[in-house]
Amino acid sequence: MGKVLVTYKIMPSSPSTDLSKMQETIKALDGIGEVKDFKEEPVAFGLKSLTTLIAMPDEAGITDKAEDALSKIEDVQSVETVGVTLL
Repeated sequence: MGKVLVTYKIMPSSPSTDLSKMQETIKALDGIGEVKDFKEEPVAFGLKSLTTLIAMPDEAGITDKAEDALSKIEDVQSVETVGVTLL
C-alpha cells in the first residue's frame, strides 16, 4: 500500500491562539500519520492559519479521520483538506 501527503489548512479560533502549542498537539495525535511540516500564513487582522503536511497510508477514509481529529483540538475553528498527493 502506498502513502499520500495531505495538506490541511487549520484556522485557529482567535489571533491570540498559541500556534506553537497547537503544532505540538498535532504532532502528538495518534493515528493520523507522520507530520512532515508546518507553515504559518497571515490571514487578516493578526490572524494566522496553520498549514500542515501529513504523510499517511493511502486508504479509504483516512483523510476524513485525520481532519476530524484535527478539528477536535482546542482553539481550532475549522480544518480544510486543501491537497492530496501520492508519495
